[in-house]
Amino acid sequence: KKKKPKLLNKFDKTIKAELDAAEKLRKKGRVEEALRAFEALVNQYPQSPRARYGKAQSEDDLAEKMRSNEMLQQAINTYDEVASLPNVPSDLMKLSLKREADRQQFLGRMRGSLVTLQKLVQLFPSDTSFKNDLGVGYLLMGDNSNAKKVYEEVLSLAPNDGFAKVHYGFILKAENKIAESIPYLKEGLESGDPGTDDGRFYFHLGDALQRIGDKEAYKWYELGYQRGHFASVWQRSLYNVKGLKAQPWWTAKETGYTELVKSLEKNWKLIRDEGLAVMDKKRSLFLPEDENLREKGDWSQFTLWQQGRKNENSCKGAPKTCALLERFPEATGCRRGQIKYSVMHPGTHVWPHTGPTNCRLRMHLGLVIPKEGCRIRCAQENRTWEEGKVLIFDDSFEHEVWQDAESYRLIFIVDVWHPELTAQQRRTLPAI
Repeated sequence: KKKKPKLLNKFDKTIKAELDAAEKLRKKGRVEEALRAFEALVNQYPQSPRARYGKAQSEDDLAEKMRSNEMLQQAINTYDEVASLPNVPSDLMKLSLKREADRQQFLGRMRGSLVTLQKLVQLFPSDTSFKNDLGVGYLLMGDNSNAKKVYEEVLSLAPNDGFAKVHYGFILKAENKIAESIPYLKEGLESGDPGTDDGRFYFHLGDALQRIGDKEAYKWYELGYQRGHFASVWQRSLYNVKGLKAQPWWTAKETGYTELVKSLEKNWKLIRDEGLAVMDKKRSLFLPEDENLREKGDWSQFTLWQQGRKNENSCKGAPKTCALLERFPEATGCRRGQIKYSVMHPGTHVWPHTGPTNCRLRMHLGLVIPKEGCRIRCAQENRTWEEGKVLIFDDSFEHEVWQDAESYRLIFIVDVWHPELTAQQRRTLPAI
């Protein structure tokens, strides 16, 4: 059984009845009254850590009730004040600083949160849970190398810490140390420790296993699906809207975007010629795929729209194509997708992978397609491209590409909002 945290120092025990009365108001949801009560106690007993902590919690509750970031900042400041008082019981210090760091992260104050977490680690060096939190803080800042050092430290102190293992494995995978990452991800997930049951870890473990050719990947995908992280074994996106129609391949009619498809197919030569002109003139505008999806080969892209934003510079290279697309907000306004040319050279294989969201569908218009040797698999079905024809699939399902032809393959990719999303959702869903 968990021990109850000790929150009262010697002095606070003498005013326990007053503290309890204020806390009772807070527990009953009478937040404004609780805040007034704790403020009165802080004024009367400025050295009382428990009174100040109660004030911080009441401000925190009120911030949630009012949806006020200003009030939340006030709570953060008060949590910080608790930690600077003399004779703060260590349990209260831990709760106060941990909540401060959490609320700072919530407001996007990542650097502030990192400072708070570093303070916790300095005060309680033997408590690995704070080191684990600090590692997450570094990861949220995109500082993988410091996060890695923290988790190495944790694992030297606590070799079976599942939380540290999954995060360490996650970092190794990001460094492309595929085989090395697998035991950490696997043992971390098997530990069942709090914080390990996260879709990202199932996703990356399965992906790492697939890349070394181990069929056990699907066992972990199945488990991730059973735990509610994936919509199915094949559909493994992590940024989803529940209840959207889910199937790997779509027809133009099913999407309702028949005008867009007709327009792409009717103007395919114009789109092709502008793409070829850019390829000839400015090879440097075609940038290599940078998401580590290739096992081998040469695959580059020339992007016209990204996250619903037009790349004005790129559109100078393909002005007619861009003008044509302006009529279709389902594509140009899709903040969870892109519009781009994609050229893939012979000898390229793209690992099985899954897009990040179920909120989009992906159209592929064939522009220059070799007679044979090029194919795409989505879920369990292979298809091939045709010049002047559009293929439509849901890239939140696992897909894989082979280019074993004699010459390059050029296609035009247009992402569109999933047709079942409401106008409100299209306006408010954050970009990916």
